[in-house]
Amino acid sequence: MKLIGMLDSPFVRRTVVSAHLMHLSLDHEQISVFRQYEQFRAINPLVKAPTLVFDDGTVMVESQIILQYLETLAAPKNRLTPSDPVARQRCLRLTSLALAACDRSVQRYYETSIRPEAHRWLDWSGRLTEQLRASYDLLEAEFGDSDWLCGDDLTQADVSTAVAWRFTQSKLPGVIDPADYPRLAAHAAAAEALPAFQAADF
Repeated sequence: MKLIGMLDSPFVRRTVVSAHLMHLSLDHEQISVFRQYEQFRAINPLVKAPTLVFDDGTVMVESQIILQYLETLAAPKNRLTPSDPVARQRCLRLTSLALAACDRSVQRYYETSIRPEAHRWLDWSGRLTEQLRASYDLLEAEFGDSDWLCGDDLTQADVSTAVAWRFTQSKLPGVIDPADYPRLAAHAAAAEALPAFQAADF
């Protein structure tokens, strides 16, 4: 299997980091949906990152779907989604908040950095910022005394939250002040220090 997409996409990066943490062998080829559009389209006509390419050439898209599939390949002890129903519900709920932060960050970045200035919609950018801040407000409130969001073991909620935070801080400097989210900032720093995150740096 091969994963296609750039690591500066939070959706690609969460997939690559997760594969490392689950001890899965996954080839990764960085092809840009912007700069290498035709090359990407030859692999997947949807030109959507991440794209997982199977050995027979068929493709799968959407990071959450790809990760669900990868979890079926991982040893139970290495999976990032808990099997216990209560812990699983919490993990999935917090992952959904992190994915909302990823989504709003990417949309705001496109709106303010990619879209031509004459066509930018300030009201829409403001709404995206409000939704992004709301995602991080909710996540900041979820931290307790445990090492990670769902207890002592790192889960997909931690991966997705840390990846979202890094993308926001990298691509939208000054939009979300780390001083307003000290627990999130500390959590992301701890995650980024792990080998799996460093192996998927950008």
